[in-house]
Amino acid sequence: MDTMPKIKAVAFDLDSTLIDFIKLKKMCCEQAASAMVDAGLKMPVEYVSKRLMKTYFDVGIESDKAFSIFLFDALGKIDDKILAAGVQAYLKTKNAFLEPYPNVIPTLIGLIKKGYKLGVVTDAPRLKAYQRLSAMKLVHFFDIVVAKEDTGKGKYDEMPFKMLCEKLNVKPDEVMMVGDNPRRDIKTPKGMGMKTVLAKYGMQEEPGKDTVDVEPDYTIEDISGLLECL
Repeated sequence: MDTMPKIKAVAFDLDSTLIDFIKLKKMCCEQAASAMVDAGLKMPVEYVSKRLMKTYFDVGIESDKAFSIFLFDALGKIDDKILAAGVQAYLKTKNAFLEPYPNVIPTLIGLIKKGYKLGVVTDAPRLKAYQRLSAMKLVHFFDIVVAKEDTGKGKYDEMPFKMLCEKLNVKPDEVMMVGDNPRRDIKTPKGMGMKTVLAKYGMQEEPGKDTVDVEPDYTIEDISGLLECL
C-alpha cells in the first residue's frame, strides 16, 4: 500500500510570511515623507507618501534608487538635503519597527522541536534578507537561506527550490513550502511535488496580475496554524 512521503523540511517565504513587509514599508514611507516635507519639499505629506510607495512598486520594492527617482520626477532634480532627511527617517523607522508576525518564533521553535529542517526561499537580495532575519533574531532558526543571487532565478523558476532541497538533502515531496503569494510561493513548488501552505494573513493585491489557477494544500490565517498542517 502506498504511503504519503513524510515531511522532513519546512521552507518559508520571507516578506509577508515571516514579516509584515508591506505594512512596514508603508510606515517607513510615511515617516520619510514627513521628514522630506519638514526639510523643504513643498508637497502634502500624504501625497508624498503615496507617490514614494508607488515608486517602490514601479521600480522594484527592494530598490535603493526609489528616493532619488521620486525626487527627480517630482522636482526635476535631486535635492540632497531633502533626500538625506527622507532616507534617514526611512531607515530609523525600519530599524525601530522591524519585527516578525505574532507567533512566528513559537511556531519555529515548535517545528524545530518536532525535528523539521527549516529554510527560507526569497526573491529578496541576500544581504537584505539576512539583515531582516538578523534584526528579527531569526537567523539561527534556519538551516539554509536561498536568495535570488544564489541561482539567478526568482521563485517563478524551480531552481531556488531545487537548491533548497539539495542543501537540506531532501526530496521535493518531503518539503512543505509556506508563502503568501500563490504566483511565487505556491505554483512552482506544488508543481514540483511539494506540499504547499498559503499564508493568507500576508496576502497582498497585485494590480494588473491575473489570478493564478492553483490551489494550495492548506491555507492558514495565522502562522501558528502551520503546526496543524503537519
